[in-house]
Amino acid sequence: MLMNAPATFIQSYIDDLNDALNQLKPGAALTRIQAAWLGTCLTGILLMNSVCWAKFERASLGDCKVAALSWVFRKASIPWGWLLRVSVVLILKRYGITEGVLAFDESDRARSKSTKRIYKVYKQKHKGSGGYVNGQTIVLLLLVTSSITVPVGFFFYMPDPALKQWDKEDKRLKKSGIAKKDRPIKPERDSAYPTKTEIALGLLKEFKVAHSLIKIKGVLA
Repeated sequence: MLMNAPATFIQSYIDDLNDALNQLKPGAALTRIQAAWLGTCLTGILLMNSVCWAKFERASLGDCKVAALSWVFRKASIPWGWLLRVSVVLILKRYGITEGVLAFDESDRARSKSTKRIYKVYKQKHKGSGGYVNGQTIVLLLLVTSSITVPVGFFFYMPDPALKQWDKEDKRLKKSGIAKKDRPIKPERDSAYPTKTEIALGLLKEFKVAHSLIKIKGVLA
């Protein structure tokens, strides 16, 4: 299937998104190039069921180059946080949603065993093989309603490397018979690596600010 222009409903969505961005935060609207890029990516995801620059290039018969698609994603000043917020607003408005239940979930996503360059990637237990793999943990905030369930927030969790290393060494010393008073004290947690509970509370605060008119009947975690 060829991809040479955004699907009609995707183009309509991007137009609505830009109008909403301008109303919520003047000057935050996407540029013409950014809007065209987003339309290409969304159409590519729809057709390929994947986020892959190489697949998008092949589907466009080379009109959309991998380097160009990747560059816009990495370098363009796209207001990602506002995009998610406004997208959720548009969805809730489209379906006439005024209330629901907030639910937290988490997802471990296995990546390459050797990669170290992916954001917040760390060594995880691989449930399928019983071994280990590098992966990411995403904490999700979902709004569950009578008609749809929609993700309204997310954050990448990663254990504090210093705490993880201390815990490993502490267990080793304890097993060797070293008294607690002679073992290194537990280091303070780095604020760059919040706990899942701290992440959840932060996501709740963000939702309250962004969607204050939505009535929340309960929170599940």
